[in-house]
Amino acid sequence: MKPAPFAYAKAKSIDDAIKLLGQSDARLLAGGQSLMATLNMRLSSPKLLVDINEIDGLSGISVKNGHIEIGALTRHVDAERSADISKCAPLIALAMPHIGHAAIRNRGTLGGSIAFADPAAELPACLLALAGEIEIAGVTGKRSVKADDFFKGLFDTALGPTDVLTRIRITAATKETRVGFAEFARRHGDYAMAGLAASAKANGKGLSDVRLVYFGVGATPIRAKKSEAALANGDIEAAVKALDLDPHDDVQADAATKKHLAGVLLRRVARQLAEARL
Repeated sequence: MKPAPFAYAKAKSIDDAIKLLGQSDARLLAGGQSLMATLNMRLSSPKLLVDINEIDGLSGISVKNGHIEIGALTRHVDAERSADISKCAPLIALAMPHIGHAAIRNRGTLGGSIAFADPAAELPACLLALAGEIEIAGVTGKRSVKADDFFKGLFDTALGPTDVLTRIRITAATKETRVGFAEFARRHGDYAMAGLAASAKANGKGLSDVRLVYFGVGATPIRAKKSEAALANGDIEAAVKALDLDPHDDVQADAATKKHLAGVLLRRVARQLAEARL
């Protein structure tokens, strides 16, 4: 199939992009790995595509003041190969090889994945597990939104129609940081039937600040808060029993399979959290 007709504009700056987005039915174009598919299948048919790829300052990875900041236009492949990501955001480093295939990672952007908010995608779950923040520029200026408040519903986020996601910010890992990641997919690179991204802090022989975030089992990334509390107490089976996910059947798997896989994933990731990652 071919997309419906649309106009194209290349933004010169963030302010220019915001202005262009104020026109009727405009969409941002970054990596385009999700957008091109929805255009070609006519699941979306904007009148204007606003290309932000040449805006200065929207890509790159930096570490400062105890945080790692990742520009929205940073390509997956650059994050996958980054020593700073491996050291300061090891959960993202674990997730990167699972995202699509090499061709997709060469072009896709971290900001695009977060903004698109596919409930089966890895990066939104990782950002929520790491209690990250999203920096947004809009007509009223800049603001930061916590990941806990960013994902609203199916493909629905805190981004408004004229907002531009500019970067994400994550607290840099320390020697106490523990992370875990696992997913089940029919083939490597496919969307996951179910997946789990997790972070915690070593606290003596146990864990604290446990965050367990499932993807592929609901309309958004989902924190399993009851299981977090049980796992912090060191009881993995209690954490599995406490899972209160309510997945629906989809093209990847039926609800019963997803619920079973959620427990398997929790057992696997719990073992990873018990290991040092730094």
